[in-house]
Amino acid sequence: MKRTAGEKSAAGGAAGGKTVTGKAAGEGGGRAGRVGRLRPETRWAYVFLLPWLIGLVLFQAGPMLASLVLSFTDYDLIGAPEFAGTANYARMMEDPKVARAIGNTVLYTLLHVPLAIILALALALVLNRITGRAAGVFRTIFYLPSMTPYVAVGVLFLFLLNGQAGVVNAFLGLFGIEGPQWTTDPDWILMGIVLMSLWNLGSTTIILFAALRNVPRELTEAAMIDGAGPWQRFRAVTLPMISSALFFVVIINTISSLQMFDQVYTMFFGNQIAQQSYGDAALFYVIYLFQQAFQFLHMGYASALAWVLFIVIAIITLIQVRVGNRMVYYEAEEHAG
Repeated sequence: MKRTAGEKSAAGGAAGGKTVTGKAAGEGGGRAGRVGRLRPETRWAYVFLLPWLIGLVLFQAGPMLASLVLSFTDYDLIGAPEFAGTANYARMMEDPKVARAIGNTVLYTLLHVPLAIILALALALVLNRITGRAAGVFRTIFYLPSMTPYVAVGVLFLFLLNGQAGVVNAFLGLFGIEGPQWTTDPDWILMGIVLMSLWNLGSTTIILFAALRNVPRELTEAAMIDGAGPWQRFRAVTLPMISSALFFVVIINTISSLQMFDQVYTMFFGNQIAQQSYGDAALFYVIYLFQQAFQFLHMGYASALAWVLFIVIAIITLIQVRVGNRMVYYEAEEHAG
């Protein structure tokens, strides 16, 4: 029996559909097989990442989880941990030294962060005006103090801020100013710590300097043509363009200030006799945490202190990020929009 042209066309289409479907199925199966097999470069990437991942689990994630568990126990490194519920956290609310340590840490942070960023920005502006080979030399000079070990910085400033023979008071004496007892007077110890912390401005300065170098020259020149003065150009052009870098250094300086430990411990907690003269004036939160853990062996209480600090830093950082997203200019987002 002869088939009509329409039947032949339909049959051919069906046959063609089977062929195409079979081909697509074959391609899909091959693609799934290729996805299942990692490429050599991908496998090597995982191989090189493996040591870091193992270190992360063993030395960071693992201890953090262990400290979370210990924060609900009474543990002294000698006997077995005993479950204590939320007793360690309740104890923090009644511990007067915790309140004093928090007060010192917060006050130091409020003093240090704005002052450090203002001075670092001033140094970055100076660096930005230096051209030629001298620019690299000055960048190195400004960054070198950041490479000094914190313990060495603490010992150095213990001598520089000495009330009787310190260089700082000797310099003030040139102008007829009698310098305070930076390292023994409880009213001046915190200011001495703030002065010492300004030694480590190198990283913040270099970050802000890099941001200044990325400010488009065309914007500054356009502002000059419009008659804007130096301050107007800085406020209307430079600050918005470096706001993302400023936001970043505010966050990292806030976190580092809340975790202040090395220099202060070296300066004020190595001499128990001298410590009697200024009491808890230099007691910072992390120092008190360290004392509870390794001096009094209250590991459960120290773990609770550590987790409270972690949560506080996380909340502060989240607030800063929320506020920063509304105030910070990101060039990539501007171009994307």
